[in-house]
Amino acid sequence: DFSLWKSAHKIKMAFKGEDHLDSLPLPVQRMHLIQVDSVQRWMEDLKLMTDCECMCILQSKPISIEKDEQNELILSSQYSTCDSLQLLLKRAWIISTELTRIAQKLEKNRWQRVHSMTVRVNCHVRSMINEYNTFTRTPSEEMHQYEKLLIEKCSEFTAFTERCVQTEDEQILKSMKSCINETLTTVAQYFGQLIELVLTQEAQNLLRQIELSDSMCITELAISSLFSLTQEGAHLCRIIAKEGGVVALFKICRQDCFRCLYPQTLRTLASICCVEEGMHQLEKADGILCLADILTDNSHSEATHAEAAAVIAQITSPHLTFTQHLSNFLENMEEIVTALVKLCKEASSGEVFLLASAALANITFFDTMACEILLQLNAMKILLAACSDKHIVDTPYSRDQVVTILANMSVLDQCAAEIIEGNGVQLLMEMLFERSSSGNSAEVAACERVQQKSAVTLARLSRDPQVADAAVKLSCIPRLIKLCRSPTERNNSDSVLVACLAALRRLAVMSPDGLEDSDFQQLVKPRLVDSFLLCTNMEESFV
Repeated sequence: DFSLWKSAHKIKMAFKGEDHLDSLPLPVQRMHLIQVDSVQRWMEDLKLMTDCECMCILQSKPISIEKDEQNELILSSQYSTCDSLQLLLKRAWIISTELTRIAQKLEKNRWQRVHSMTVRVNCHVRSMINEYNTFTRTPSEEMHQYEKLLIEKCSEFTAFTERCVQTEDEQILKSMKSCINETLTTVAQYFGQLIELVLTQEAQNLLRQIELSDSMCITELAISSLFSLTQEGAHLCRIIAKEGGVVALFKICRQDCFRCLYPQTLRTLASICCVEEGMHQLEKADGILCLADILTDNSHSEATHAEAAAVIAQITSPHLTFTQHLSNFLENMEEIVTALVKLCKEASSGEVFLLASAALANITFFDTMACEILLQLNAMKILLAACSDKHIVDTPYSRDQVVTILANMSVLDQCAAEIIEGNGVQLLMEMLFERSSSGNSAEVAACERVQQKSAVTLARLSRDPQVADAAVKLSCIPRLIKLCRSPTERNNSDSVLVACLAALRRLAVMSPDGLEDSDFQQLVKPRLVDSFLLCTNMEESFV
């Protein structure tokens, strides 16, 4: 059936290239690998993508004119609030996509396509409003107003495009095009405002349940639904933060009766705090002190400590441009760092270690005093020991966190002795060989960071003759030369190349006999920029 194939093709193209992992803040995220059967996905989405003009009138009519409580019960229990919101968001995404496509077709004057797509948008809008009104019981007056405006504008839009299809006069079509563009803009504006109102109301309802309910079950379901909303993007996180979501969740984290909900609550907080509004709320709620209390309380479970570490990792991310929320962080930093080192040492799984080490890595960027605290806590020894346990440090992401901490600590002169004592030079040498086993783009990027930071750490530590001597004995120089000369070894990464050139030059000063004359002439003697250009052009063909 061609129409079914066409619908399936639309779905395939709509989802092509959508990778939410890339939009998440670094350096730490939990990796969720979801494998969904393509036919199953197609069947779930087909009902939202089919041409539904013929169903428009039916969807606007009640099945029974009598108030049938049994029917109402079936309708309201068919989906949970979370499922209904997911359905609403999916329908909204389809409408948004269709409006974009209408604008593209309008530019090309493809009037027949514009009209058919306008009819389809009209139907989707009516369906979305009907679906939402089915599962909500308290729509606001403002929402009703926007629903009415949107439906009226969609009908006007459809009438406009229908007239365009019925005429062939180019002058008339040209004059109507500006009106259609204006109507399309208004439809998009009303649609955006309606969705904003709907999401704000749902966030308010969930937060009201969290704040007012004494029931463990209701609170857990509300937090779960709130977490699902945060996974839909930064805009929803901003809405939740503006409605007081961070304050409400920290209130849960301060009540012993909800201890079993702490991990789930903290996970939701970490998601909300990826936006600036969430950070401001965290400061108002005195959230850093609460996190410090949780991390230092040994009566909490490892899962709770791990999720608290995830929040710390999120709010201290060096990729965030807003840091005013961390004004109180210094007061609690020593307690937090001590608790995170302990969590790294006692971690029972790779994920727990990843979250704790990521938080530590971010803190070492935040303040140099953190490196001195880590040195006093023998953190170097703990991290190097963890790297020898393949069940704990089991991914390039974990090694990235460890080598980040080592690189930032290597600015301290006292680190060299601990690196040698813990066989750290051997570990850095192994990290120069880091390669992705899956070819996944996120994993490849993590491997590049591991190579780059291990070379940076070697360059910094090799100012100590003992470290330089150990590196030469472990054949670090040949490996660095290969990384410089072979783009495939470094995955064509320029940052890895620069780090390797810097490390090679430092080792060449300490051990000049380790290089052949051609390597010295090309990689060490020239200016760094000249060696860089030479290495980046090595595989160019001039044939």
